[in-house]
Amino acid sequence: MLDLSRVLAGPVCSMMLADLGADVIKVERPGTGDETRGWGPPFDASGHSAYFLAVNRNKKSVSADLSSDSDRKLVLALIAEADVVLENFLPGALTKLGVDADKLLDQNPSLVWCTITGFGQDSARPGYDFVVQAESGWMSITGDRDGPPMKVGVALADVLAGKDAAIAILAAIAERNVGGLGRQRRHIVVSLQATAVAALVNVAQNVLVSGQDAQRWGNAHPNLVPYQLFEAADRPIAIAVGSDTQWLQCTRALRLDDLGQDPTLRANAGRVAQRERVVNAIAARAKEKSAQHWIDLLCDAGVPCGLVRSVKEALTDADADSITGVPPSVPGTVRMRPPNLDEHGDAIRTLGWRVFSS
Repeated sequence: MLDLSRVLAGPVCSMMLADLGADVIKVERPGTGDETRGWGPPFDASGHSAYFLAVNRNKKSVSADLSSDSDRKLVLALIAEADVVLENFLPGALTKLGVDADKLLDQNPSLVWCTITGFGQDSARPGYDFVVQAESGWMSITGDRDGPPMKVGVALADVLAGKDAAIAILAAIAERNVGGLGRQRRHIVVSLQATAVAALVNVAQNVLVSGQDAQRWGNAHPNLVPYQLFEAADRPIAIAVGSDTQWLQCTRALRLDDLGQDPTLRANAGRVAQRERVVNAIAARAKEKSAQHWIDLLCDAGVPCGLVRSVKEALTDADADSITGVPPSVPGTVRMRPPNLDEHGDAIRTLGWRVFSS
């Protein structure tokens, strides 16, 4: 894969494929490279930003100025032998620089080209996660019920778009290897906006079915009760009852027999109708003991639950590294640390794709 993308969505995609074994050459602007190289602090001891390190392992870096004839010739030569090209330039920008996706796809019938955009191929608007979260409806449903709209704490629209792109690329390669791909099928376009709207899933379907707009529910769930945070004596816990059987198990674990024996609460719809009663009873009981006390009882009863942990606490369970980041979420491997800018430039200019076998 030749990765002409930068910032987050594209690099997430290329890192996922690199984790799975793809050879990825990351093309960066001379001097500054990917913008995220400067997105800090924090920076590690070698001056790498944590942001860049998070999504650029398993890649080799070459710097190239596409306005330079020699550098453009290098990039075109790499494209000629690539299986996949990934880019997130604004519409028309690459063509003006002499890298025309349509012509290159016509010249190479096996090439798969993936363009990641903010708002679709016909829009020149730059796509930043925060803006996409605002326009896709996410912020309107995130935050306290009586509070202002709120973004998700991770640039999740970017991350999901990167994963969507990786899935689409793998599907295109599989189809190509089986029976060939038509010209249009080989140019994949993924937009952050389309990804974010699709990720509304059941929330969107609630609106479509009911005709009523979605609301902010804070840490509660619009369709399930109880399914939210509760304050124990020392720290909050999450209780997520997803079935009527789990509801009965939950009432037994919390010693709320009156709720468990009430036939109007046996089905989830009844609990949703009496949300305030159910939530208030559990909230009062939760405050009586420590979070771990309730976690132990609920786990023994088979009720989904968990402590609210900090990111630092969550990372204690992961074999994470300050250079190569959090391990792959797919069955991949970490083979190379994130590259320095143009670290492999000389070798790539000499060997091309053979740099991976040298």
